[in-house]
Amino acid sequence: MTQGLAATQDLPVIDTEDEAEDALQAGKRATTKAQNRSQILAAAREVFASLGYEATTVRDIIRRTSLASGTFYNYFPTKEAVFRAVVEDSARRVRQRLRAERRSARSFQDFCYQAYLTYFRYVVEDRPTYDLMRRNMAAIASVFASPELAEGRDELREDIADAVVRRLLPPTTDADMLTLAIHGIAVNLAARMIETGDNDVERAARFATGLLVAGALGGWAAPPQS
Repeated sequence: MTQGLAATQDLPVIDTEDEAEDALQAGKRATTKAQNRSQILAAAREVFASLGYEATTVRDIIRRTSLASGTFYNYFPTKEAVFRAVVEDSARRVRQRLRAERRSARSFQDFCYQAYLTYFRYVVEDRPTYDLMRRNMAAIASVFASPELAEGRDELREDIADAVVRRLLPPTTDADMLTLAIHGIAVNLAARMIETGDNDVERAARFATGLLVAGALGGWAAPPQS
């Protein structure tokens, strides 16, 4: 009995109050980091849209925040890094919506039209994105190889492969070539709409869809669904 009591007395004492305080402080630090990053991205989006990428400096971005310059560099080492993050954030916000439209399509025409309509509406109706693209098309084009944008193209390629399985496309479809075509048409038509101020998203979606349906399907007709 004495040995058992001694062993119990030797066990380390866990201070649950200290652990709770540590967890609370860790949570506060994580929240602060997320808020700081969000503040920097919001400020950068405004400045890039207003001044353009080339004219913008890191100092311009910092002035739009309540943060010290040292804090900025804890998150982004350069102007290019924060610009890339702004573009990737915009792409991330629309990707899920595009994928949902493609996955629910009952024909290749719907696959294209609904996704294009969603994308063009996003570009035209989301004013911060519209202004950002209007002033920075060349700079945005230079970051299209970024991981976030590459993931969007990978998702499109997967959805094309799924469309082949669902018999929305012929089995001979070249998914890589079709991915490039769909993506290229979207980017270039969106750029033209922004440059010309043409906000007719339905017309743009119909035009893009017509090109792709004629090219991808040709005379092929899907077999009847069983």
